[in-house]
Amino acid sequence: MDSLNTHKISSLYETFEPEEAFRLAQRLEIHFTPIHGSWVNIAEIELSAMAAQCLGQRCIPDLMNMNEELAAWHTQRNQSQKGVDWHFSTKDARIKLKRLYPLIM
Repeated sequence: MDSLNTHKISSLYETFEPEEAFRLAQRLEIHFTPIHGSWVNIAEIELSAMAAQCLGQRCIPDLMNMNEELAAWHTQRNQSQKGVDWHFSTKDARIKLKRLYPLIM
């Protein structure tokens, strides 16, 4: 989740009764988005890698087997410390996306 001020556990307590807020909070595992780079691109890259490397074109018979396959892939992927190598610089973005920048006269 991003760092929006409403994306905090305390927001649950502002919205729900304390018992319900606590119950919901226990079900959440919060991962904040990176400060630098596009987190959507990173998520898309990881999902694409998972689909190609783990799931592929095969049929997985049931949810338990799929969870086992995904856990093994996830462990290997984390251990290999794959990162994102950005090739699109700010300078390139200003040229390619020139139409989005306001004209200053």
